[in-house]
Amino acid sequence: MTKLFLRILFVVLFASPVWAQTVAIRAGNLIDPATGTVAKNQIILVKDKKILEVGPNVAIPNGAETVDLSSEWVMPGVMDAHTHITQSVQYFRELDANYLREDTPLRALRGLWTGQTLLNAGVTTVRDVGNDANFAAVALRKAIDRGWFVGPTVLTAGKIIAPFGGQSSGIPQEIGPFWQFEYYDADNVNEIRKAVRENIYYGADLIKLVADNSAYHYSVDEVRAAVDEAHHAGLAVAVHVLGREAASNVIEAGVDSIEHGFFLTDDQLRRMKEKGMFLSGTDFPTAHFEAGEFSNAKLIGATIIDRLSRAYKIGVKMAFGTDIVTDAPNETRADMTWDYLAVWRAAGVPPAEILKCMTTNNAELFRISRERGAIAKGLFADIIAMPASPLENIESLRKVDFVMKNGAIVRKSK
Repeated sequence: MTKLFLRILFVVLFASPVWAQTVAIRAGNLIDPATGTVAKNQIILVKDKKILEVGPNVAIPNGAETVDLSSEWVMPGVMDAHTHITQSVQYFRELDANYLREDTPLRALRGLWTGQTLLNAGVTTVRDVGNDANFAAVALRKAIDRGWFVGPTVLTAGKIIAPFGGQSSGIPQEIGPFWQFEYYDADNVNEIRKAVRENIYYGADLIKLVADNSAYHYSVDEVRAAVDEAHHAGLAVAVHVLGREAASNVIEAGVDSIEHGFFLTDDQLRRMKEKGMFLSGTDFPTAHFEAGEFSNAKLIGATIIDRLSRAYKIGVKMAFGTDIVTDAPNETRADMTWDYLAVWRAAGVPPAEILKCMTTNNAELFRISRERGAIAKGLFADIIAMPASPLENIESLRKVDFVMKNGAIVRKSK
């Protein structure tokens, strides 16, 4: 009976963190990713999920729990702009078959497992851009928001809107449109507007389109219909597009972010900059493509580094995003996330800019800058720390040893 009681107690404590306790963090090096500056010997006062005060002379109330991070580098939690936390396969080619093996409840539970893995590594907010079965990520978001489980902040796109076929191809007609497990087929302006409305009705936080997965692609008017419908509801629009005419149509239509954009030209990147449009580049490491058995992995990897470098030099707003859907041997999803850092380094992006893309930029893209993305008075306390400076070596993020989510300590190594 005693063992059973202890197990139940552990589950309750893990699922329901206590936010009423005041916590005072002594931050030896407090990074502001928006400016790339560091404030020394700061005190961060946290209560009721949010930051009460930040500064060098903040008084610590009697009874407050004190966390000593005086030798650490402290910053806002990392945000990932392009995730699929309910999805995981060994090879990219298995994605279609995944529909036949896993139902929505199982996908939601995987999302919880993956979300907690990422959170413990310092990723405190994820933007899940579809491929979550029948709104599994919406259910996951609700469960976390209600305090049933500890997890990252989850923003979700619901079902992806695409021309007929979703992101599949060549499926025999007799099998039927199985892809509708995760996609809305929408092939004209009216169908697109209806799909946007259904996503909003079922709880989506943003809208995701696929513009050019097939030989056919969306027109300017079709993409613009989604933008108009979503923006009137206060939601952003993200679009999967690789390049060429389809990308020009997406840029002209005024979406909020281009996802991937591996083959964008300099002219297209300049137009994105003019419009204030984000590039959520999902800048895959070559090794991830090789593990997924892409025959042209090295070519795609080089193309991604080139595009990322050009986007940075041109001054496009960039969002850090991963798009991980495969399992890598001997690596967690968090380990794979940090693998992307080498790509950004290879593209010549400085550590300070990478941190900004992971926090400040993503908070703007997610439309949550007034809630998260900085360590400032009134914002939710999503705080991470590590022993060495990520401004000197961005790989220091692999060593995160303190995580606070919504004012509750999730991980503390000391």
